[in-house]
Amino acid sequence: MYEPIGMWLPENLQWPGTSVYAQGVEVPVDYRGEIPTGMEIIDLSPCKMMVFHGQPYPEEEMGEAIGAVWDAIEKYTPETYGFKWADQDGPRFQLAPIGERGYIEARPVQAIR
Repeated sequence: MYEPIGMWLPENLQWPGTSVYAQGVEVPVDYRGEIPTGMEIIDLSPCKMMVFHGQPYPEEEMGEAIGAVWDAIEKYTPETYGFKWADQDGPRFQLAPIGERGYIEARPVQAIR
């Protein structure tokens, strides 16, 4: 990915004593560079993600903009389009909230067969 993300880790990706929320950056699979103190490398399995993108907003309205996208996600029915939520498949993630581009968040899904 091209920027750091905030992630809500499903229980199967949480390590004892860590938080459900984590910050992350993508590194190459063969990365051997320095790992900052307190950080870990985790491997995430490939999964399908459904991405939600809100409208641009004034920076002082960030909380409301995030809330609007969260409300949309809660009301969304992925089954309408042949998917179901698959939160155990990977982390739900957000890109940095930047008003001029709108709030962006993604949630894992699986195709319904």
